[in-house]
Amino acid sequence: MKLHCIIHADFETPGYYETWAQKNGLDCSSTHIAKNEPLPSVDNFDILLCMGGPQSARQIDQYPYLKDEITFIRQAIAIGKKVMGVCLGAQLIAESYGAKTEKSPHKEVGVFPLSLTDDGKADPFIKHLPEQFQSSHWHHDMPGIPPQAKILAQSSGCPRQIICFSPKVYGFQCHLELDPHRMQWLIQHCPEDLSPDRYVQKPVAILAQDYETIHQHLDIFLQKFILEGV
Repeated sequence: MKLHCIIHADFETPGYYETWAQKNGLDCSSTHIAKNEPLPSVDNFDILLCMGGPQSARQIDQYPYLKDEITFIRQAIAIGKKVMGVCLGAQLIAESYGAKTEKSPHKEVGVFPLSLTDDGKADPFIKHLPEQFQSSHWHHDMPGIPPQAKILAQSSGCPRQIICFSPKVYGFQCHLELDPHRMQWLIQHCPEDLSPDRYVQKPVAILAQDYETIHQHLDIFLQKFILEGV
């Protein structure tokens, strides 16, 4: 089984997604699309993972390669590939369905709880998670919601955190893959995002969180979605 990852910035890597994939024997490859690396054929992988990045999906015209990525996502979905998106990646999945990215009610930077919706409690891959659990966040925007999509989890700062676009396509506005090392990269590269706000933690608090438990929740989803799902 092959996992292909699209990367938008050196400091937003697959993190625990890649750790899990390697631990479970998946072959991993990647395209750094912002560096104009060529995308593979959609026939060359089983699972597509689109990561986050500092680019704004509300300003796609400023990043022509994001238009190419949206087309690529649409192609992967059309032939039945499993597709996951994180933050910007989740927004680009929504764009591929024709749903425009929107500004979130609040900026979220740090670790804050998610709550499953009724749809989340019934979802075959998300229902195994606790009804409320901690997750990392680093965002201003949120995905649009096409008619067929279901919101599976939300937070106090953002009503669209985990989304099922179709049985094989999931978006995570939240970051279940981060760890202190990768959070430190974000702190260094995006200091402007740390300006005080209702849902913005200070660096010392961000780096002191329990990321291992957060990874355990992602582990459950990936086990069900990738290894057990059709």
